[in-house]
Amino acid sequence: MLEQAEAVIFDLDGTLVDSMWVWTDIDIDFLGRYGYAPTPELTVAIEGMGFTETAVYFRERFSLPLTIEEIKEEWNRMALGVYGTRVPMKPGAAAFLRYLRDNAYPVAIASSNSQELIRAALANNRVDDCFDAIVTSCEVAKGKPSPDVYLAAAQKLSVRPERCLVFEDVPMGVLAGKNAGMRVCAMEDDFSSARKEEVRRLADYYIRSYDEILDGSYEIL
Repeated sequence: MLEQAEAVIFDLDGTLVDSMWVWTDIDIDFLGRYGYAPTPELTVAIEGMGFTETAVYFRERFSLPLTIEEIKEEWNRMALGVYGTRVPMKPGAAAFLRYLRDNAYPVAIASSNSQELIRAALANNRVDDCFDAIVTSCEVAKGKPSPDVYLAAAQKLSVRPERCLVFEDVPMGVLAGKNAGMRVCAMEDDFSSARKEEVRRLADYYIRSYDEILDGSYEIL
């Protein structure tokens, strides 16, 4: 897998860190204030959307009496403490990141999350020194499955898209990497288990732990 790569780009939530449970709790709390409850359909509808895109969707879908910036600020406030103290890395992720750093691979994050929460999670897990760039979907024209955030990350790393290896966990993310002309390895995540077969159909590789990359036990799809 790595022999064909000159750079590695990671999604964050559900891919590099185990964090999707945080948003389940936040959605219940946040929407409950306005008399709504999250549904599985909501999760699918916002999959791949950037932080700003999601705030726009929530404001319009639920007629929220808040500005887009107020929604984003509230989500950051609600999640920051958890991301900074309780969000763990995926199995083998920290060791794999250090392997990439020690072997001089350019590494980036291309995430739908906010810069504040990304940096909090990386600092808490002591891997913030392993990244050369962090790009969010708020910084590009469109969120996933559009390729914009991955193309922006490749540009920041000064590596051609076709020489980048992407790690993702959900169908819209895998499609974003593929639409950018990159190879994609899917990371197993309990939160998206219902869509596992769709992820496997779209990706080039599949792992349950980052240890599988270094020991060669990953699946070629």
